[in-house]
Amino acid sequence: MRIDVVIPALNEEAALPVVLAEIPRGLVRRVVVADNGSTDRTAQVAREGGAEVVHEPERGYGAACLRALAHLASDPPDVVVFLDGDASDRPSELDAVVAPIREGRADLVIGSRVRGALEPGALTPQQRVGNAIACAALRVLYDARYTDLGPFRAIRWEALELLRMRDRNYGWTVEMQIRAARAGLRAAEVPVSYRARIGVSKVSGTLRGTLGASRKILWLLARHAVSA
Repeated sequence: MRIDVVIPALNEEAALPVVLAEIPRGLVRRVVVADNGSTDRTAQVAREGGAEVVHEPERGYGAACLRALAHLASDPPDVVVFLDGDASDRPSELDAVVAPIREGRADLVIGSRVRGALEPGALTPQQRVGNAIACAALRVLYDARYTDLGPFRAIRWEALELLRMRDRNYGWTVEMQIRAARAGLRAAEVPVSYRARIGVSKVSGTLRGTLGASRKILWLLARHAVSA
């Protein structure tokens, strides 16, 4: 099974060496870091760590992911794994996240931080509340049973193509889960560990990011429900 890893990154010079060193290279074909307009040495340390680097100057988590996927499209993998670049996820758990796909039980796997081992303070109160509200809405509106919108996730390439992902900023993760439910994909969750990030979150670490993400997630949930 060909597994490629996508890491959106914005000013993650300090964290990326940790992330890249923990990726189990025996399982992964290649790693693509999508530099989202960094002003530090993110691109350089990514290359030094063995990753391929693409550049997406438009700021936005989804924009960075879409740019990385366009790069992979010329020689696509069987499975894409998404990881954050701030060292909060544990890449060493990649095999457990991919296992339901490898065993033929799922098309999409979400690494649930809620069900896993959390370092104190790793999930902020606003993240916990936002997750709970979004997951409750996913269940009510789409009968999709999740406990988290966690960034550590894996999806079959063919399934990802079916979803026609569009969101270019805060709504990337919830859009994927909504579209997967509407497409009838088999979804699974596995517990993953979550630790305090290196640096400040670009979303939950700021009031603007928190409010922007909350508005976008609720808007996407409502929009897809109306169009169903």
